[in-house]
Amino acid sequence: MREKPTTLPELLQAALRSQVELGLGEMIIDPARVETLAAEAARGAANQREEWVDRMDAAVRRTSPPPVDLFGGAGGTGPKAAQFGTLAEHRAAICECRNCPLGETRTKFVYGVGSPQAELMFVGEAPGRDEDLKGEPFVGRAGQLLDKILAAMSMARAEVYIANVLKCRPPDNRDPLPEEMAECLPYLKEQIRIIRPKVLCALGRIAGQALLETKTPLGQLRKRWHEYEGVPLLVTYHPAALLRFPEYKKETWEDMQMVLAKLDELRSRAG
Repeated sequence: MREKPTTLPELLQAALRSQVELGLGEMIIDPARVETLAAEAARGAANQREEWVDRMDAAVRRTSPPPVDLFGGAGGTGPKAAQFGTLAEHRAAICECRNCPLGETRTKFVYGVGSPQAELMFVGEAPGRDEDLKGEPFVGRAGQLLDKILAAMSMARAEVYIANVLKCRPPDNRDPLPEEMAECLPYLKEQIRIIRPKVLCALGRIAGQALLETKTPLGQLRKRWHEYEGVPLLVTYHPAALLRFPEYKKETWEDMQMVLAKLDELRSRAG
C-alpha cells in the first residue's frame, strides 16, 4: 500500500501516476520534469516569502532612527530640534501628502488637535469614518468616551494634544500596514518634537508598538512606564476597545491615574 503523499513532488508524482493508470499519459507533463517543476515552485514560494519579509523589514527600518533624548536628559545625546517652528507650519507642509495610497482614498487629512503646549499627548493608530469626514481625531463614539475620560481626569480636550500614527483613514478601518506607518510615523515624531509633551499616552496596541518599535503584545506593554526619545510613555487600551469590552474601563482608569501621578511628579521636579 502506498503511503499518502505529503510533499509537493510526491503530490505531483501521485497525480501523474493516476493519470497514466487511466490511460491519459499523452495529455500530461513528462514525468521526468516533475521534480524540476516542484523545485521551481518551491523556489518561487521561498522567494515570495523573502520578498514579503524584506518589505516588512525595510518599512520597519525606515521608522527606526537612533534613539534621541529630546530634552537632553541624562544618558541622551542631546535635544533634537524640530524641523518646523509651529504645528501650523508643519501641518501646512504635509497636509497634501500622497506618499502612500491612503492619500488618494481619504476624505480629509487628519493632522491632530489640542494645545501646542500640551503636557500630555495621546496617540491613537488611525482615523476612522467620523474622523475622516471631519478631519479631526477621536470625534466618533470612541472620541466621546475619551472626552469623558479626560473630564474624569479634570482635563479638557483643549488642554491636551491628540493625534494618530496615520493621518489618513485605512479602508474599512483595517489595521495600518507597515509601509503606511513608515511614511506617516515621521510626521508624528515631528509633532512630538514641536509640542514637547511631558508625558505620552499610546491608545491601543498598534500605537504603542509603533512608538516603541516592538511587537510586544498589549498586555505586556501596559501597567509600566516606557520611554520614547526621552519622554515617559504609557500604553493603555484604545477607547474603541472599551466600547466593546466595558470591563476594561477599570484598568484604563488605573492607567490614567498613573499618567496623573507621573505628571505631578514631573511638575514637582520642574518646580
